[in-house]
Amino acid sequence: MKIGILTSGGDCPGLNAVIRGSVLKGIKAYGHSFVGFRDGWRGVVDGDVIELPRERVRGISKQGGTILGTSRTNPFDGPNGGVENIKSTLNAMGVDALIAIGGEGTLTAAERLSHDGLNIVGVPKTVDNDLEATDYTFGFDTAVQIATEAIDRLRTTGESHHRCMVAEVMGRHTGWIALHAGMASGAHAILIPEQPVHSDQIATWVQEAQNRGRAPLVVVAEGFIEQGHTAAHSERGLDTFGRRRLDGIADKIAREIEARTGIETRTTVLGHIQRGGVPTAFDRVLATRLGMAAVESVAHRRWGTMVSLKGTSIESVHFNEALGRVKTVPQERWDEARLLFG
Repeated sequence: MKIGILTSGGDCPGLNAVIRGSVLKGIKAYGHSFVGFRDGWRGVVDGDVIELPRERVRGISKQGGTILGTSRTNPFDGPNGGVENIKSTLNAMGVDALIAIGGEGTLTAAERLSHDGLNIVGVPKTVDNDLEATDYTFGFDTAVQIATEAIDRLRTTGESHHRCMVAEVMGRHTGWIALHAGMASGAHAILIPEQPVHSDQIATWVQEAQNRGRAPLVVVAEGFIEQGHTAAHSERGLDTFGRRRLDGIADKIAREIEARTGIETRTTVLGHIQRGGVPTAFDRVLATRLGMAAVESVAHRRWGTMVSLKGTSIESVHFNEALGRVKTVPQERWDEARLLFG
């Protein structure tokens, strides 16, 4: 069987480990051959591929990013898009099945194409860890580790100057990165999209920390919504998908802290640094196992499914179990963390 692999949507550490796991398992266990589609769905639409023999994936699991490139191309747009055109392209190249590695947007497109008769298996990917039907997604552990290391560095400079430091991390709809990095670094307040908090309460936590002789540390997710507001803070309009560009919440929180407490406050926005660099050991292992499991699903013709981590086991679930809703931070996790604030 000839299998095509694509990485689509935002990049994250671990993508190359998935590719390597898939290719090695497919070649050694089943004698499959592989091609990689360049730049996600664009490569599928345009028929732009590279061969993926074993030699090409050698040593790539420790590399960040993706050797295939990625994009946010909609496979149903353009003169070569749509299911019939894609079927013709795949048939002409002799590709029997696709392994689509991506987040909700990528897997939504994969689900639709699968319903229309394409042989597709999905691999979930997002640094935000917000996909349902899987306990963790690869890339999340690396993002948390990067954020924690950065916040640890902020703490030392904050303590030297007796300042409050506000670190803004990724998290448009969910606060998983903020929660984990904040707890790991001992933050005095963690602000996440799932839990609106009034600025007076934030100031109280900051003041309590300073009163104990600490340099206050606040970790905020980019999608945090202050109590009394209806939307996340945005100062830069809309992106190409019509979504609000989320930025500036750390600066806004910092101004309010200074106004209410008089404590000098500085901000740092980590941004895309959380997506870059080499993956952690956990993400390398998880991504490799998911890639191998995806090939197993192809071998058993489990079309319209994605591989998923449940506990320590890799399982197969239907796309509809993972799509259409966001895995948010549950109330009990927030209550647990809140006891540590102030």
